[in-house]
Amino acid sequence: MKSLDHKIPPPVIALACAGLAWALAQLLPGITYLLPARLAIAVILVLAGIALDLSGLLVFRKARTTVNPLSPEKSTAIVQAGPYAFTRNPMYLGMAFILLGVCVYLGNPLSLVALVVFVAYITRFQIIPEERLLLDKFGKPYAQYVDTVRRWI
Repeated sequence: MKSLDHKIPPPVIALACAGLAWALAQLLPGITYLLPARLAIAVILVLAGIALDLSGLLVFRKARTTVNPLSPEKSTAIVQAGPYAFTRNPMYLGMAFILLGVCVYLGNPLSLVALVVFVAYITRFQIIPEERLLLDKFGKPYAQYVDTVRRWI
């Protein structure tokens, strides 16, 4: 289904998955769990996700390369500074942390299915096509980056 590659903005996918998490939690409310400091943990995860997203954006801006996930062909540099030193996709990872925070807040383990859906969708329809394009565009330097830095964590 190559037709979905780079078609839906990742924040829209994350928002849809947050809605899915909520719906799943409502579907089986009887399987909720009690987690001490659940709200605090959820807030920390969301704030960590926002920080990761923003730091990724700032490093891209500093490198003067595109931040538009729908146009990765406009990339002008392989960014390896900041969070890109430990993850190739800090903005997607940040969204995943935010979604995990939502799931923790909901207190229903079934909501975690939405996180799995997000990671699977973003990997298949956003990250893998981006990686193919960047490898074609930047060649060996990008291949070396892929060999040294993980896709997610």
